[in-house]
Amino acid sequence: MRQGCLIVVSGPSGTGKGTVCSALLSAHPEIAYSISATTRSPREGERHGVNYYFLTKPVFETMISEGELLEWATVYGNYYGTPLQPIKEKLAAGQDILLEIDTQGALKVQERFPDGVFIFLLPPSLMELERRIRGRGTEDEASLACRLQAAQKEIRVAQQYHYVVVNDEVKTAVAKIVAILTAEHCRVEGNQDLLRMVSESQ
Repeated sequence: MRQGCLIVVSGPSGTGKGTVCSALLSAHPEIAYSISATTRSPREGERHGVNYYFLTKPVFETMISEGELLEWATVYGNYYGTPLQPIKEKLAAGQDILLEIDTQGALKVQERFPDGVFIFLLPPSLMELERRIRGRGTEDEASLACRLQAAQKEIRVAQQYHYVVVNDEVKTAVAKIVAILTAEHCRVEGNQDLLRMVSESQ
């Protein structure tokens, strides 16, 4: 059985990561989604093990000390992180798993899973990114300027990813990610058992 692929998707806020990832998972339910852990309280409608693993701070800190998290960070006083064991189990079973994460977390993941497939999602332009963020109606001018400045910094980090996909249309972006995943499954180093089996067949 082949090893599954860890697909890591990052991109600036407003690029449409969540929309693209949801569309990818909807079109390809065989791909698992990596559920994050957090110490914040559940919001209305959120369920443990579906939206997040909701943990106490002592439990989370034990996971940190015992190396049970692929990556973690503190955000507004709460811990957020990616449990390692579910990812290992799914990959070993040959299942692909999707991890949507910011660039800081992605680089930490890359240290432990250099064989992962790292995809950077780009907006068509910074002007379009600004239009999308304004369309949310949640940012004042100062906050908008900070987000655009952060986006420019994140885009420079894209040099450390394997692939870049422009999200000009969700359907097209999903198709490109699927094409990347198909190519990754055809890599020689991931198909040694298949090569051996065919070469030994009569």
